[in-house]
Amino acid sequence: MSEHDDKRPEENGDSPANQRDGSGESGSRLRKELPQEVSAPASAAQDTPEPEPEPEAASEPEPEAEPQLTGRQRLVQGLWPPRVSRAQLIVALLLFGLGFGLAVQVASNSDSDSALRGARQEDLVRILDELDDRTQRLEDEKQGLEKQRDELENSSDQAEEARRQTIEKERQLGILAGTVAAQGPGITMTIEDTKGTVEADMLLDAIQELRAAGAEAIQVNGVRVVAGTYLTDSGKGVSVDGNKINAPYRFKVIGKPQDLEPALNIPGGVVQTLEKEQATVTIERSTKIVVDALRAVKRPDYARSSSQ
Repeated sequence: MSEHDDKRPEENGDSPANQRDGSGESGSRLRKELPQEVSAPASAAQDTPEPEPEPEAASEPEPEAEPQLTGRQRLVQGLWPPRVSRAQLIVALLLFGLGFGLAVQVASNSDSDSALRGARQEDLVRILDELDDRTQRLEDEKQGLEKQRDELENSSDQAEEARRQTIEKERQLGILAGTVAAQGPGITMTIEDTKGTVEADMLLDAIQELRAAGAEAIQVNGVRVVAGTYLTDSGKGVSVDGNKINAPYRFKVIGKPQDLEPALNIPGGVVQTLEKEQATVTIERSTKIVVDALRAVKRPDYARSSSQ
């Protein structure tokens, strides 16, 4: 080896140790720098803020559960709004008519009840006595018919007994039909109508009340009242069976006076109704009333006795 070769390393100023040191120093420097270079992106990645997660789209709200309805609320929902069919409408109208009729009937009964509630004690006693008398009259009539039947069945001469009863029955029917005169105890009722307010229906109510009280014969101003009698208004007067009569109206009535007079004086009855129309009513009892107005015997056109 020449000097030139030996000096080359020295001239270069680098000894083998220096070379090793240099290579070691550069290797260590590379090792130190390499982790930094690798970790730098990692640290940079750590320093970079992570994007915030996008908020999720708002989900549609779930339908709320329907509140629990009470029985009354379900009833209201079922009745309103109303759903009316034709049949239901007809039934409703029929029920309305029925209710209206019942209301009118109750109102009329209330009026009668109020009249009785406002009556005096003696008036109520008189009404009860009249009802008892009517019951007694019906019982007496029943007993009389039973007696006639027994006499007819037990008579030895049934033909003669039947003839006698027929004559008696004919007399009684003649009085009711107005074909024969009659007399007996009863009352006389006089109605003075100076204002001209008394109408035919008021006189008819008086006749009906007298009949209900047991009147057997009635005569009004010379006209006999029978089963087919009708009354109508005629100017300032009243027509009875086509015969015009004027005030004062005088009723002759045969019957039991103790029944006839109270029947006319009951609260809300004939006398009070006439007095409200400013008419004056006078009632007199008598032991003998004569009813002598007669009706002509009229043969029926079609009716015949079933025994013929």
